Amino acid sequence: MSGLTAVNPLILKNVKLVTPDGVLEDGWMKLSNGCIESLGSGTAPAALGEIEVIDGNGSWVLPGFIDVHVHGGAGHDFMDADEEGLRAITRFHASHGTTGILATSLTASRDELTDVLDRVSRFMAAPMPYAQVLGVHFEGPFVSDKWKGAQNPEYILPPQPEWLEEWVSRYPGVIRLQTLAPESEGALDYIERLDSHGIVPACGHTDATYDQIIAAADRGLRHAVHTFNAMRPYHHREPGTVGAVLTDDRIIAEVIADGHHVHAAGIELLRRAKGPDRVILVTDAMAAAGMPDGDYRLGELPVTMTCGVARLTNSGNLAGSTLTMIGALQHMVREIGVPIADASRMASANPARQLGIDSVTGTLEVGKRADVLLLSDQLELERVWIGGQEIVR
Repeated sequence: MSGLTAVNPLILKNVKLVTPDGVLEDGWMKLSNGCIESLGSGTAPAALGEIEVIDGNGSWVLPGFIDVHVHGGAGHDFMDADEEGLRAITRFHASHGTTGILATSLTASRDELTDVLDRVSRFMAAPMPYAQVLGVHFEGPFVSDKWKGAQNPEYILPPQPEWLEEWVSRYPGVIRLQTLAPESEGALDYIERLDSHGIVPACGHTDATYDQIIAAADRGLRHAVHTFNAMRPYHHREPGTVGAVLTDDRIIAEVIADGHHVHAAGIELLRRAKGPDRVILVTDAMAAAGMPDGDYRLGELPVTMTCGVARLTNSGNLAGSTLTMIGALQHMVREIGVPIADASRMASANPARQLGIDSVTGTLEVGKRADVLLLSDQLELERVWIGGQEIVR
């Protein structure tokens, strides 16, 4: 497949392996047939036959990143990208360490959202040479106008159960996560429907009170989209959406760790409240990611990117980000002081578990798919393997 080298057995040695049980110093790993065949520390197995051996010289080896909230990149948006555009998005993010991705929509019409499902499902049915599209994240359209952020208010409406039933019937298993405002009319019943279909119900772009979020969690809500952004903030007498997300262990919390969306103290607060197992790093990247400053669009809304920061041209609201997953991990380690093993968990293991694919990927364990990253000692991305095949960056 274009962009990938052949799947040959490979041994990585003299590396620091980030595993679920901790960091293996002087580690080694063998990749074979697209999977992790074995790993350990100390002397690597002998390289018999045509096996490539890479001496990492103390570099880090991490599981590939899984981005559950990303709108696009390299000049393309999941809302309208054709096959070439989808390849461009997945290639761009793969080159920055993302091995699994949820194609994330914007608030739009029923027909536009159905079109997203149609294009993405067809793309998923064929071999994918770069980051693996794992499904769709519908961000909206059942959100709050008060906290619309960069969502188009023309298409905001209460949950529509019949839309969902049509979508899951026509495109089974494609929708993996949906963001909504739990305070909207019919939202609690809709959350139960999502859960019954194996779709992760998420709160975001919401003015929900603390009690409304707790009630939603009782019905199946278990994910918070870009925590702190576009949601009712914390107040000591009405803890709001933020207070519920921080304190309810049933809810896994996304964060955009780019130095713009959330202050370092806010990220540290989230980390302390949720612990390393209940935080997920996301990019919320838009089409401008990987592109020069200039004018772009987020759905139908004009966006201006200046110094790498994307904002709605008319209102100045942040419009997604231009973040990459390697950038998010570097920010967490370098600026927030998170141990690399914890940051890796937030970028890989936690999203895999939330999507129910942790038996296949998300951690470096024998038998799992060889979605593997090699990082320098300074956390610069050096090489990427997806299913044991190396991405040509």
